[in-house]
Amino acid sequence: MNYPTSWLTSMSIGEKIACEVRLKIIRGDIAVGSVLSENHLAKDFGASRSPVRDALRVLANEGLIRLERMGAVVLGLSKKDIEELYDVRILIETHLLKTLSKTDQTSLSQELSKVIDKMTMAMEHRNPIDFSYQDLLFHELIVIESKHERLLRVWYSLKPVVLTALLVATAKRFEVDYDEIQLLIDKHKLIIDALLSQDDHVIERTLLEHFQDTRTTVYDSLMKEDLQ
Repeated sequence: MNYPTSWLTSMSIGEKIACEVRLKIIRGDIAVGSVLSENHLAKDFGASRSPVRDALRVLANEGLIRLERMGAVVLGLSKKDIEELYDVRILIETHLLKTLSKTDQTSLSQELSKVIDKMTMAMEHRNPIDFSYQDLLFHELIVIESKHERLLRVWYSLKPVVLTALLVATAKRFEVDYDEIQLLIDKHKLIIDALLSQDDHVIERTLLEHFQDTRTTVYDSLMKEDLQ
């Protein structure tokens, strides 16, 4: 399992290294408490120490590692981290969806429906990677359409970790609970209905239910009983 190719295309070497290490940390391939060495990572990725250093700074800013003189100590993604990520997403998307619903959003609803069509295609082809990417794109389009620059910056700062956790969770869901994938698609359709309803209470309820489901799936996939 890896990131969607389209997401990696324009990345620098450091960003690509950050993606690979991030995925290994969140998937559990690199254990919490492990020490990451610049020299070892540079050798593993066939790169100089400069992009490796850039990658480690990115991961440190995301809270996945702690930089120390001896090297980078892996912190991983804790239960509290996941909780906070989804708290922020609920706050951002509920606010923006309410704001957008006050004006005609026929065009946005059509774009969101196209993304759902791609999610359905990914489901039918049993492609959890593309499904995850389209899932996150659905929500990103809402944030982009709002034209709220500061919230968009917050969204992009969360995106790498959110997408990675979603990749891990969705891959497991396809494998273990494939029959639930259609239910997830249907929940995205309900978000479009909520947008067009122009009803703040419907929007709040729909997004809360959606994110509660997603949060639970991520918990289960990352073996929440082992999270501290």
